[in-house]
Amino acid sequence: MSSAQKWQKLPREPSLKNITDRSYGKPMGKQHPPLQELTRPHIDSYNDAMTDGLYQAVQAMKPLEFSFKGERVALAIVDAVITPPRIPKGSLCMEPKIYPAECRGRRCTYRGRLTADVSWSINGVQKGVIKQFLGHIPVMVKSKLCNLYGLSPQQLIQHHEEEQEMGGYFIINGIEKVIRMLIMQRRNFPIALIRPKWKNRGPGYTQYGMSVRCVQDEHTAVNMNLHYLDNGSVMVNFVYNKELFFLPLGFALKALVSFSDYEIFTELIKGKEDNSFYRDCVTQMLRVVMDEGCLTQKQVLKYLGERFRVKFNLPDWYTDEQVAEFLLERCICIHLKTNVEKLCMLGYMTRKLFAHAKNECMEDNPDSLMTQEVLTPGQLLLMFLKEKMENWLIGVKATLDKNPQRCEVFSSENLVRLFNWTSDLTKACEYLLATGNLMTKSGLGMMQASGMAVVADKLNFVRYLSHFRCVHRGASFAKMRTTSVRRLLPESWGFLCPVHTPDGEPCGLMNHMTVVCEVVTQTCINSHLLDLLFALGMTPVDGVSGKPFSECYQVILDGRMVGWVEKDLAPNLANMLRNFKVTQEKKLPSWTEIVLVPMTGKASLYPGLYLFTTPGRLVRPVRNLAIGKEELIGSLEQVFLNVAVFEGDIVPGVTTHQELFPHSMMSVVANFIPYSDHNQSPRNMYQCQMSKQTMGFPLLTYQDRSDSKLYRLQTPQTPLVRPAMYDYFDMDNYPIGTNAIVAVISYTGYDMEDAMILNKGSLERGFAHGSLYKSDFIDLSDKVKSKDDNFVFGIKLGDERVIGKLDDDGLPPIGALLQCGDPYYSYINETTGDSLIVFYKSKEDCVVDNIKVCSNDQGIGKFKAVCITMRVPRNPTIGDKFASRHGQKGILSKLWPSEDMPFTESGMVPDILFNPHGFPSRMTIGMLIESMAGKSASLHGLCHDATPFTFSEENSALEYFGEMLKAAGYNFYGTETLYSGISGLELEVDIFIGVVYYQRLRHMVSDKFQVRTTGARDKITNQPVGGRNLQGGIRFGEMERDALLAHGTSFLLHDRLFNCSDRSEAHVCITCGCLLSPLLEKPPPSWSTMRNRKQYCLICGRTDTVDIIAVPYVFRYFVAELAAMNINVKLSVR
Repeated sequence: MSSAQKWQKLPREPSLKNITDRSYGKPMGKQHPPLQELTRPHIDSYNDAMTDGLYQAVQAMKPLEFSFKGERVALAIVDAVITPPRIPKGSLCMEPKIYPAECRGRRCTYRGRLTADVSWSINGVQKGVIKQFLGHIPVMVKSKLCNLYGLSPQQLIQHHEEEQEMGGYFIINGIEKVIRMLIMQRRNFPIALIRPKWKNRGPGYTQYGMSVRCVQDEHTAVNMNLHYLDNGSVMVNFVYNKELFFLPLGFALKALVSFSDYEIFTELIKGKEDNSFYRDCVTQMLRVVMDEGCLTQKQVLKYLGERFRVKFNLPDWYTDEQVAEFLLERCICIHLKTNVEKLCMLGYMTRKLFAHAKNECMEDNPDSLMTQEVLTPGQLLLMFLKEKMENWLIGVKATLDKNPQRCEVFSSENLVRLFNWTSDLTKACEYLLATGNLMTKSGLGMMQASGMAVVADKLNFVRYLSHFRCVHRGASFAKMRTTSVRRLLPESWGFLCPVHTPDGEPCGLMNHMTVVCEVVTQTCINSHLLDLLFALGMTPVDGVSGKPFSECYQVILDGRMVGWVEKDLAPNLANMLRNFKVTQEKKLPSWTEIVLVPMTGKASLYPGLYLFTTPGRLVRPVRNLAIGKEELIGSLEQVFLNVAVFEGDIVPGVTTHQELFPHSMMSVVANFIPYSDHNQSPRNMYQCQMSKQTMGFPLLTYQDRSDSKLYRLQTPQTPLVRPAMYDYFDMDNYPIGTNAIVAVISYTGYDMEDAMILNKGSLERGFAHGSLYKSDFIDLSDKVKSKDDNFVFGIKLGDERVIGKLDDDGLPPIGALLQCGDPYYSYINETTGDSLIVFYKSKEDCVVDNIKVCSNDQGIGKFKAVCITMRVPRNPTIGDKFASRHGQKGILSKLWPSEDMPFTESGMVPDILFNPHGFPSRMTIGMLIESMAGKSASLHGLCHDATPFTFSEENSALEYFGEMLKAAGYNFYGTETLYSGISGLELEVDIFIGVVYYQRLRHMVSDKFQVRTTGARDKITNQPVGGRNLQGGIRFGEMERDALLAHGTSFLLHDRLFNCSDRSEAHVCITCGCLLSPLLEKPPPSWSTMRNRKQYCLICGRTDTVDIIAVPYVFRYFVAELAAMNINVKLSVR
């Protein structure tokens, strides 16, 4: 669906039709498009990577060449294919396809087979091609490789999936994992930087440099820098296998082409012919190469090959020239195909570097969205897969080197055996997704190696969908002390949401794309674009311009310098390209980014005409006023356009574009906040976080899920006041709250400091009732540590402990109430007939909701694995957390009896009492408007539009809703006369009362309370253990000790730290002061009448000097540890 069609269907205002529509809730013919669009960047990038991308990656891989028994052997992967998930051949099954629901239930990985064609040759003669299984690769749900691809909602339900299943995630060991989109430096775009730490790289280095992230078509990336030295020369810096290498620019230029020095000099000084300093510097850089005796290209290649051979692990028969060519191909401007293109690009970077060093152009901001793009999951997986396939070839050689006798003669049979001995890619790929850690040899051109994947937890649907709109700067930036990385820059307007970012450590690093923002996932061949540029008047790189190059713009197409365009022609050329892009003429892709950075005569951005068609860029639709159609613009392009928000902002002749709608600047989650333009910005930030912690209706397939923890709101409602985006994404399928009658009144003292009072009658009628679903996966193969494989679920006949509590299969009946100490499940040994009962240990009562019996991939597993799902009732109680949709969170402090609550003249009793002191400092005016709007909506049977920027100073929300209340016979300002529930007297002040949509958050006191009387102790120190799960105590630390000291409560301090901790009695010798020397006397002989054994000191040899003292047990342990180090502790006992 195109952007134009997508946003034309945006509803003008919400409606309550879903409440009365009899067909609502029944499966539709096709899925809801807006929801499917949310995961499209993930799915499209994976589809591209695992089809065309995988083929390109295989073609770009160099053959592995090595010498074996005097022969030159070459192994190369020539093709690779991933098949959809299926069960292994020969397994017992009715359906060979594996579906995601099965993998979730069995806690296994949803994956397909990677099969490669490996060709082998000896001494340059190809001997054959072997089809080899390289391992299992995780498959993204709803991708083209997934068995759910293309299914209708009805078919999805038959396969135990959601009707609106969006996909975009992987299933690893039964857990849904999402690869986060990472913000990276824009590919193939050189940026000018100032880094003071670069001065430490060597003598003469300055803080000025150029950085470029070179990315090939199959997304292989290499970071390359150009450093400016204080003597006017330039050093090229690149990374290979996580090692830094430096190379003088002159050597790189001479090695690339067989041009004469004068031709290279001419190419480098284009546009700077009049700059004598620059000319001298270029001359000096080329002279340095001559001083080393390198006059020709061949001599330079030999010079470089000799020095870099040791780092590249290439075969011995490679000449120095071939080694140098390998260096140029793999490390220098790898995104360009020919050496001449690389020379032109290095010339452009050198000109920009000198302009930057001499303050002729400004520094590019690496933290600005202008210089950034997004690394999508498909790109990351493809880069990782390519490296692992190269490592697999190296592993084959390593296996051969370890056991050369296994392959005496090279034949297909011996090679197949050798391939099977080499470890495959299964564990590496699953480890990446299971832990999020990137284990690579080369680093893949990335700054961090952790935090790549996160769990797509379905706490509620809002949290789930926000995972797919999240873009992260990277784990490495979280530890930086600088704040510039986190700053909200104006360049990110319309691309990143200004309020949807967490507070705390990841603030500003974890952002979310706006509702209209898209990620380019398509790739295109831009040769026809080059022809179009020539037709529009561009001069080729090797051509002669009609004007001096200093009066021309350099044209950069996807990181390749393609020509020059005269200063006067450039604006017209850019406009014509934009027209072709919008009208889809000349085969110009709609996602093309056209940026003309003008010459200003000041130190601004480096001028040029930049064209981008590469994937990974962020684009968003705006309306092109000249043509009247939607246009996709990029983050760098937007800076040089004039975009109006409202029609009144349009300035004729200046404004070129207009926003589709004003709230397009916010994310999907932020667009669910009603009247967010009337709230203080931090409150909108809090609401974005709290809406993702709400108990709601995360999914419709509770019976088919086996998540470790799921929440469910029993009585959800559709909000009466909501933005149009709520209906656009059809959120009525997944509601997250309840409409509540809220009175703003300070009634009793139980509502101080963000506490709130709940009507006990409302609670008893079902207000905010909820349940917690817990799943326990029990596999007897893991539970029973025995070699005997004869354990299965079951009960022993006649066992009185389980009669009436467990079924014959050893499992609790569905719907059974489990309490602490009840039999949970039972299993028996088929050989001996012995049974073992496991008891339910949790202190919280639960109901058995459902039980799933699991097998293995082959379908021949015994009755050994089950998944038991339990339902824990969680109705509101004192200490539970609630929140409105405006960041106004509160703790339930008191369940007030209904008869004691204040009531209106009509007898209505509010559900919630909200303290009025929560409004002045927080300035959440949106909640006041929502209260009035909700009240008028309930009176007139309407659903009000709460889309931000609907109301303004001229069109006041107060007047609009006040008139509606007035028409219904209520006060214009939303206040009413209330009567005291205790005395029955009329309250002196009118109370503001209305309908507000309230959310119940997952933070419940049942999950957090910790209490201990007696319990487990540590075996070594004899002190109480810590931790809520172990029934442990709460640590009484140093600061708590200081507080009791300050209060002078010495007996309380003594009780806490001694009597209630590890008080123990020990024997000590008063004379020598030793704790370890007192020992018990030997027992008397059997004929003796003396039975009283005394303690005697081993050192003093006396019994009358031994006394009993009370000391902490940990002190006795400490004394024993010191004694082991030959240190004696002497006590002075008085």
